[in-house]
Amino acid sequence: MHADLLFLNGPVFTPAARTATAVAVTGHRITAVGADELRELAGPRTEVVDLAGRLLLPGFQDAHVHPVPAGLELTQCDLTGTRTAEESMAAVRAYAAAHPEREWITGGGWSMEAYPGGAPTKELLDAVVPDRPVYLPNRDHHGAWVNSRALALAGITRDTPDPADGRIERDASGEPSGTLQEGAMQLVGRLTPAATPADLRAALLHAQRTLHALGITAWQDALVGNFLGMPDPSEVYLAAARDGSLTARVRGALWWDRERGAEQIPELVEKREDLSHGRFRAGSVKLMLDGVAENGTAALLEPYLDGCGCATGNRGKSFVDAGQLPKYVTELDALGFQCHFHALGDRAVRDALDAIEAARAANGPRDTRPHLAHLQVVHPEDVPRFARLGAVANIQPLWAAHEPQMDELTIPFLGPERAAWQYPFESLLRSGARLAAGSDWPVSSPDPLQGLHVAVNRVEPGGDGPVFLPGERLALSAALTAYTAGSAYVNHLDDTGEVRAGALADLVVLDRDPFAVPARTLGETKVALTYAGGERVYAAADA
Repeated sequence: MHADLLFLNGPVFTPAARTATAVAVTGHRITAVGADELRELAGPRTEVVDLAGRLLLPGFQDAHVHPVPAGLELTQCDLTGTRTAEESMAAVRAYAAAHPEREWITGGGWSMEAYPGGAPTKELLDAVVPDRPVYLPNRDHHGAWVNSRALALAGITRDTPDPADGRIERDASGEPSGTLQEGAMQLVGRLTPAATPADLRAALLHAQRTLHALGITAWQDALVGNFLGMPDPSEVYLAAARDGSLTARVRGALWWDRERGAEQIPELVEKREDLSHGRFRAGSVKLMLDGVAENGTAALLEPYLDGCGCATGNRGKSFVDAGQLPKYVTELDALGFQCHFHALGDRAVRDALDAIEAARAANGPRDTRPHLAHLQVVHPEDVPRFARLGAVANIQPLWAAHEPQMDELTIPFLGPERAAWQYPFESLLRSGARLAAGSDWPVSSPDPLQGLHVAVNRVEPGGDGPVFLPGERLALSAALTAYTAGSAYVNHLDDTGEVRAGALADLVVLDRDPFAVPARTLGETKVALTYAGGERVYAAADA
């Protein structure tokens, strides 16, 4: 039989070795992997792609991403390209002037390092938008910048107490200063206009085009549900899966309401059944255990330090009761759910591993594939537990580099010992842990090639500064495997993630062979072609 699609003149990234130079696709699946002998499969209707030395590999998969909020932000006041207070204010001023009809100014993506202590003030926003409320989450979405009008509409004053799961930043006199951390975001976020179904559909399709252009053919949406005013993407996924406009394969992680307990589990079971169709499957549960290090809410075993290097009384926040977590995880595991943990600080990582260990003891080995995302600070004693428990390390490589947020807002408050425990990619791999990879977009760029650059170099793309913990650099093959087979494993997509006969033809062609260029130039690599199930879903202009 003739192939429908034939790639020739490799190289090809395969599980065994990089010896293949040709791949044949018939229908939705790969039917042969080999070399020049596959030329005989070319027929009059075969689409032949001359790789011309460019690398063919499995489609990238993002194991932790938020595409719908990201797509929405791209159509609102998008601050992701700004790096200073002046740039952010200019962008807000321009957006407000261009959209006089908007009742609220919303969007986000500002950088914490642009402001003293990572907390911008309401006065800065008041100077550019004095007459309308403004609500702008930062790039990690664990804090929001608001103006005086928004604070007034929410009734937030010096007498408003901090919520249990958040903090209202205050000035020296005790007045709210304009930054809301974690759960305090919702005090204002709940007032912002809700996105319409049409808005959400447009956001999903915009995000899907963006991700396909980056070679991403599947992902795990890390928040399917309602949280801090972010829209629930479940219905738009379901509709897109039913009408065929969802060309990616998506696993949804149902949100664990951290203000409730085990009584919500029957609802999650019902949602899993209702929200699974075609290329969308909601078989995971997202448990957000802590916050982020930059604002002091990541859960640590020992206290944060102050600016002078002395211990404070703050060990961060645990958003789910560590005493109850093993019970919740054991029950979810018994019901076949995958647990997807947000675990950033070393205490959160240990709590998650303890809960998985309890589930394994109660339920025995199960193919539920729990995974811990972010893993900024991991105590060395916990590194070998990943392999022992079958817990996947879900890494976000772009964060593992020296940059202002790391150097100014994190390292000084962790101290040298804990700072050296950050993002231990190679240590985890060497211990036998399985790695998956993701972006947390819109927190950071969804481009896997930028993430690969940092995973391999531990330096930002285009940067020439000091290497961040050089002993934790990954080999390129290991980093590529994390973004392909590793994330496919986490996403329960066992017939993807590898170039092999019988696998689904989710494939990407790069514009070069990254193995043949200096590691320091990896970030310059681009995607030329992306295929999902043998269908081309992206082609660069010069492909």
